[in-house]
Amino acid sequence: MTTLHDLNRLDTAAFVGLLHGIYEHSPWIPERAAAQRPFASLAALKLALQDVVRLAGEDEQLSLLRAHPELAGKAAIAGSLTAESTGEQAASGLDRCSAEEYAALHQLNAAYNARFGFPFILAVKGPTGQGLTRQAIIATFRRRLGNGLPDEMAEALRQVHRIAEIRLNGLLGVELVFGPSVMDWAEQLGAISDDADGLTCAYMTPAHRRSAALLADWMRAAGMAAHIDAVGNVVGRYAGTDPRAKTLITGSHYDTVRNGGKYDGRLGILLPLAIVKHLHARGERLPYHLEVIGFAEEEGVRFRSTFLGSNAVAGRFDMRLLDALDADGVSMRTALAAAGHEVADIPAIARDPASLLGYVEVHIEQGPVLLEQGLPLGVVTAIAGSSRYLLTLEGLASHAGTTPMTMRRDAAAAAAEIVLLVERRCTGGASLVGTVGQLAVPDGSVNVIPGRCRLSLDIRAASDAERIAAVRDIFEGIEAVCARRRIGLQVEKLLEAPAAPCAPRLMDALGAAVERAGLPRFDLLSGAGHDAMAMAAITEVAMLFTRCGNGGISHNPLETMTADDADIAATVLLDFLHHYQ
Repeated sequence: MTTLHDLNRLDTAAFVGLLHGIYEHSPWIPERAAAQRPFASLAALKLALQDVVRLAGEDEQLSLLRAHPELAGKAAIAGSLTAESTGEQAASGLDRCSAEEYAALHQLNAAYNARFGFPFILAVKGPTGQGLTRQAIIATFRRRLGNGLPDEMAEALRQVHRIAEIRLNGLLGVELVFGPSVMDWAEQLGAISDDADGLTCAYMTPAHRRSAALLADWMRAAGMAAHIDAVGNVVGRYAGTDPRAKTLITGSHYDTVRNGGKYDGRLGILLPLAIVKHLHARGERLPYHLEVIGFAEEEGVRFRSTFLGSNAVAGRFDMRLLDALDADGVSMRTALAAAGHEVADIPAIARDPASLLGYVEVHIEQGPVLLEQGLPLGVVTAIAGSSRYLLTLEGLASHAGTTPMTMRRDAAAAAAEIVLLVERRCTGGASLVGTVGQLAVPDGSVNVIPGRCRLSLDIRAASDAERIAAVRDIFEGIEAVCARRRIGLQVEKLLEAPAAPCAPRLMDALGAAVERAGLPRFDLLSGAGHDAMAMAAITEVAMLFTRCGNGGISHNPLETMTADDADIAATVLLDFLHHYQ
């Protein structure tokens, strides 16, 4: 079996010869990468090959794309594919298409080539390397046909690199240590849902309680002492060699948004769980206690109250929230009691800051930055603060045909102005973003001027001063719009969360572990909120982001990542744990 050591020692011709099948009919890629040897790790080799393609001209990139065969096209039927492509297409059953599937792929191939001028490229072995179904391949094909040319060319090249990654693993006999377990657990957990047609796991629903029980079982099987606390957090403890040692906490949330993805939050529980299982199998203990916490609630789906689990650990759980009602009129107190939890025990969940070493969270990025950088990992610098509101605009519903334009009190028109006001004010800031994610005209009718409109407002920035200034300016603008249009305004504040900078000491430790894995350190801001924000109230925090596929989409069933990225993230986190001081 060829090793990385072998590749580093070969002359250029032999190096190129061994890697000839990694990139389809494109020996120029390994030829140029050879000059960068020796490679410190497989990750460094993959990155070097990727960089060759990135630095190539557009003509060479197009030639690389056009070297790939159509999926289940005429070449596949004729048996004239490369050995690598033949095996990959066969792994997803593309050599066994039904007549309907073959016809659909033939039509899609023709439409795609006409639109983009190169074949549709997809790593058909998928994120786990085990193969996508034909149905999933066809659905992806149809979705990507809607992309613009620049975006689709970038995605096609990313798929080329994923194919090359899988082929390199096969050439070098790589067996991923952590990634397959993480991906398999995510699939099992993702099958437990409140809804039949998507993944929804809201606080204290039957799916939520089943998910907690399964996580606790996995923690115990991995060698941890585990329990579910009074707020629903799943807590696994892997005791260190010194009973008097302090505790390092890692974890994330296991609840989801409605129709969400499989990795948001859950990656941060499953990945350290795989590490603990690995340590336990080796009989290895750390010099400190390690806790993995699956926080019960972060998304705020059921009771519109975020960070319930991590706030309880931080000693900041607001007991008044127990009287909050869900859409069916069920109180949080009742939901907890039905699940067998004693609310009087919630205050005792709070941790003593003096007993803690810190908190580190691994999370899928939920954005496109790492994807566009071609990097599997990034070190988070800070988590943006957030201000969230619900606005109700009260105008006057009246006849659409008989009310002159100058006499209208149109709540929807005022809302439209507000949306554009938010966009203008939040464009151009260092880290400032503003979003109106909900916009509704209750009881609206096609022939009635909207008399009432509800909209949400979400303002975020890494700097609290920048965010607060934007909120002030936006509300001044909203009040001016409403006064001019004679619209009543009601404001409900949903959330005020300050920015949470990550501890430089822990950032540097994570960055050093990334570099020891053969990757460059890349720092980035988190625009999304995370449990680390709540934990920052009692200890130092750090975050490691992993690359998010499908354009960086999250909070969506299309959210995806790869077993290889999960594996390198686990390798880096384990190295961080071994070097932690």
